[in-house]
Order: sequence, then C-alpha cells, then structure tokens
Amino acid sequence: MVTTAVALGLTVVTLAAFAGLGVWFTRGQDRSADDFLTARNSVGEGRTTATLVASVMGVWILLAAPEAGAGFGVAAVVGYAIGEALPMLAYSKLGPRIRELLPEGHSLTEYAHARYGSAMYGFVVLISALYMFVFVAAELTGIAGALSLVAGVPQWQTAVLVGGFVLLYTGYGGLRATIVTDTVQAVLVLPLLALVAGGVVLSLGGPSAVYSGVAATNPALVDVGFLPGLQFGLGLAFAILGAELINQTWWQRIYAGRDSETVARGFRNATVLNGATVFVAALLGVVAAGHSDVVTDISSSAYNADVAFFVLVESAFGEWLLLAVVLLALLLVVSSVDSLFSALASLVTADLPRLLADPDDRTLRLGARALTVVVAVAAIYVSLRARSVLRLFFFADLLGAAVAFPLVYGLYSRGLTGPGALVSSLAGLAVGLAYFPDLRGVTTAIPVVGGLLPAADPLYLTSFAGAFLVSTAAALVAARVSGATFDFDRLADTGRASMTDGGAESAD
Repeated sequence: MVTTAVALGLTVVTLAAFAGLGVWFTRGQDRSADDFLTARNSVGEGRTTATLVASVMGVWILLAAPEAGAGFGVAAVVGYAIGEALPMLAYSKLGPRIRELLPEGHSLTEYAHARYGSAMYGFVVLISALYMFVFVAAELTGIAGALSLVAGVPQWQTAVLVGGFVLLYTGYGGLRATIVTDTVQAVLVLPLLALVAGGVVLSLGGPSAVYSGVAATNPALVDVGFLPGLQFGLGLAFAILGAELINQTWWQRIYAGRDSETVARGFRNATVLNGATVFVAALLGVVAAGHSDVVTDISSSAYNADVAFFVLVESAFGEWLLLAVVLLALLLVVSSVDSLFSALASLVTADLPRLLADPDDRTLRLGARALTVVVAVAAIYVSLRARSVLRLFFFADLLGAAVAFPLVYGLYSRGLTGPGALVSSLAGLAVGLAYFPDLRGVTTAIPVVGGLLPAADPLYLTSFAGAFLVSTAAALVAARVSGATFDFDRLADTGRASMTDGGAESAD
C-alpha cells in the first residue's frame, strides 16, 4: 500500500528538483522585464521544439485525453490528435508573420490593442486570462485527483505544493526558467510515456488481445465510423484549434525563438510530436474502457473516466508502478502550469504601461508576480471543487473558439476593424453558449432568452463548431463591408516603448 507520507515526500522532492533547476539556471542573468517575458531571440530549434511539446503535455494528456477516448472511442481519439496538431501547424505560419509585423511585441493583448483598439483589447484580455485560469485549474484538479486516488493525499495539499513550487521558479526566472525546465521535462516524459503505453499493451497480451477486449466490452469504441465519436472528435478539433490560438504561451515562444525560421521549424516539429502524443494517450483511454472498471456516465457518482489511465495502470501493474506514473503526471503538470503562470505574468506586465505612468522594471515584475499569485490561489480553489477535467477544458475551449479567427485574421486582413472583430467574436460566443451543455442551468435562467434556446448538444460539435464558424463567417463579412484599410506598419512599434529591452543570449 502506497502511503500518503511516501507520496507526499516524492512529490515534494520532484517539485523541489525542478524549482531548483529553474532558479539555478537563471541566476545572475538579465532581469529586464522584456527578457523576463520573452527571452527574446535566445532559443534554438531543439529547445523551441522541447518547450512547445512540454507546454502542451499537461496532466490532461493522462486525464482529459483518455477520458475522451474512454467515453467516445477511436473516432474521438483521432479528432483529439488532429485538434492538438492543427494549432502547432497554424503557428508555424503565424509565428513568422507575428515576428514580422510586431518585432518588438510581447503578448497577444498588445497586438489586440494596437490592431483593434480598446474594446476588442479588453475582450481579448478577459477571454485569454480566463482561458489560462481555467487551464491552470484543470491541471491542478487532475494531479490532485490522481494523488488522492493513489495514496489518499488531500487534494488541497497537492494543489498548494504544485502551485507554490512553480510560482517560486517562474517568479524568479521568468520565461527562461520555464523553457529550461520544459526541455528536461520533454526529454523525460516522452520516452516514459512510450514505455508505459508499451508496457500496458504487453501486460494485456498484445495488440490483438487489447483490441478483442475493447470490442467485446463496447464495440462502438473501436468503430471509426461511430457517429457520436465522430461528432465529438470533430468538435474537439474546432475547440482545441480555437483555444490554442488565444493562448499567450505560444506568443511568448514565438519571440523566444532565435529567428523566424527557428520558430517555424519548432512548431512544425511540435505538430507531429504533439499529435502523436495525444493520439497515444487518448487511445489508452479506449483500452482502459475495455480492460478496466471505468464508469463513463458523467451523472453517476461512480464516474471515473477522468482517471481512466490510472485505473488501467493500477489494474495492469499494481500500486507502486501507479505511483511512478503519477509522478510522471506531476512532471506533466509542472511543464504546463509553469508555462501558464509565465504567460499570465506576461499579459499583465505587457499591459501595465498603459495603466501606470512610466513604470520601471521592478514595478512591472512585481505586478506580474502579484497577479500570478492571485490567479494561482483562485485556481487552487476552483480545482478543489471541479469534478471533470475534460469539462473544465471544454469551457475554456469554447471561449477560444469564438475569438480565435477574428483575432488572428487581423494579421492578414486590412479591412477588419475593432468593432467588426468584437461583434464577430460575441456572435460566435453566443451561438456556442446556446448549445453548450455544461452551463445549461445558467443560460436557461436568462430572462426571455433562456426559454428560446435550442436543445443543448451533449457531443459539443454544434457548440464548438458553431462558435468557431459563426465568428469566422462574421469576421469575413465584416472585413468585406467595412471599407477600412489598416496600415500594418502601425504594428511595428508595438511593445517598443513599453519596457526596457533585455539582452538576448544565443542558446541551444
């Protein structure tokens, strides 16, 4: 039996090791706000790829992805993998464009203000910060639930430990500390995840036995034409693509790359690696549904599909190897939470110069750290009350699906105005919320409107695709009829005067 003390001890040692690495690596380095936020032009292709992979590989890889596979089968697995690969492919084109138009920029909110004005800027700040906040809460929910399952560790202890240690080194070293720990985490996690997946398949008798077991339990799970699975998988593709396009994590790494070609190659590499990793992780959820006692009915008090991967590992290998896998999950949590904390810090630091009169570097960094602490505490609180990691991500994804296209279309269209982008985003969000099942109690309670809403879509396709496609169509129409002609040269000074430039070191 794995004791709570042993699990907590190993958790503290793991977290302390990475916090120490992040602090040690960034000791004595440039402390300008610009360098703290972007590590500008300092990272080569190898570490760019590693940080892009590690930042994606949160604990949701072992929780939300298997949860989707367990509930909706192979069709959803394919949709999830495609959905995770598409944003990286999109950024391989967007990244060089962003660097070209905003060479001194720091954040997507800076871009939103310069391109669209105050109203759209405020909306993007709200949506992006809320998305990343929910993301952090989902990560903490996942790892707290995993350690509680394995060793009975109180969820608040896990959440506080993870949040505290990650804040320690991200608050000290900024993005550079995040990238160096990401690199180590990617090197460790990818082969370990492959070994675990291979070991599970071998322990169950090989691929044929695995397939037969799933088919005997629920043949729909291995049917690539399973309609609910296809709908769910396609919905995930829209959701993830939209959400990642408003994720400040990637905008930071666009500027951290040594040059535009490095950024493009790094995102192309991540397209393949991230898609393959999610495919394997989600497929293990299908295996769990066929070979373990996994309950996929979300209304059931016995629901455990969100920890399907851990249930599978425990049934295949026992508790002690399960603890090792939970420590692997801990690495995944750290690799994404540190990126999110750093991204949240960059949002507020880049935007403070608009609120304060000529703030110095110290003020900017203190403001960033203060906001990050507040967000971390709030995320811990939410994580202790959330039940499904996947459902937390769905709400965050809906926000991104509605805003993504109008936001990035401004990098290419001269005709799209701030009001046009804002109205397009709100239209998409309204459609998505109308069909969104997880907030049904809230939306139906709205006077007058609530009674007119269509039936919710339990497979999320109408919600996610509706939000993305309606906002896209509205943005295209708005750009066509506006008659405006935006001068892209106006973006070149974005970020230049807002904070002191830091030196950039060549690395990798």
